[in-house]
Amino acid sequence: MNSHYLKNIDFEKELDLTKLVEYQDGQVVSRTLAQNQAVSITLFAFDQNEEISSHSSGGDAMVMILEGTALITIGEKKIHLDSGKTIIMPAGIPHAVASESRFKMLLVVVFPR
Repeated sequence: MNSHYLKNIDFEKELDLTKLVEYQDGQVVSRTLAQNQAVSITLFAFDQNEEISSHSSGGDAMVMILEGTALITIGEKKIHLDSGKTIIMPAGIPHAVASESRFKMLLVVVFPR
């Protein structure tokens, strides 16, 4: 019986998250690592000039920039994030993610019980 909650990722192996999702011209590429009622974990690779338009979520979202630079909009506030930086996007507040250069991020969304 498989009791793993994560998917699309190797277990018991050192991993470089930036290598688990690749850039594609003119696209936003994603790789879902977990998706259930409690949490969603997804890796993204954004080509330059790509974005996820404004939307809101039922859970608090944490974005960790793994490589490159992103422009995060939360409500009316715009924040530039570089590699190694993290920001929390609160549940219920519209937010958007756009590339300033090609970038990769890890998105973790925690949903209320």
